Amino acid sequence: MPADQTKLLCESTKMQLKNAIQLLEGFLNNHSLPSLNVDQDEAMKDFYKDFLTDLRHLLVFSEVYYEKLGVSLRRPVFNEETAEKVLYETYHKCINLFYYPKNECYSEEGRYAYTGQDAIRFRKKPVRAVRDITMEISKIYEQLRENLTYYENDYVNQRRLQGEKV
Repeated sequence: MPADQTKLLCESTKMQLKNAIQLLEGFLNNHSLPSLNVDQDEAMKDFYKDFLTDLRHLLVFSEVYYEKLGVSLRRPVFNEETAEKVLYETYHKCINLFYYPKNECYSEEGRYAYTGQDAIRFRKKPVRAVRDITMEISKIYEQLRENLTYYENDYVNQRRLQGEKV
């Protein structure tokens, strides 16, 4: 990929991560376990606890890669190789963390992606705020996934052909 395209992709990825970070911070600053789990059973309490843990992890990784992209873009001379590595890591740390959360409170149902329905399916029926934040950030991470798909396979194959270990 030409350096100009890589730089533009870094800039757009950074902006999308910024938007996701703002949404995640807003949600996590205004919602806690007691506020989500009003008079519900132990299973729902565990569900919300796991959900909030997954969101916190996603927020941290998104912030880390937002900063790494910023560092790449602020360098006096744009280093394409470093930027490509950060984009690859962004795909594998942020996007995969969203779509494959550790606690599996939700998952992506691929069959719904083509029907116009929400592709995210929850393990348990959450309160509206949890559903809303998940659907909002899913739009951002879906766009990021589409933009960075190249870095899932081609980047790794290119590096291996050059004799590098990825």
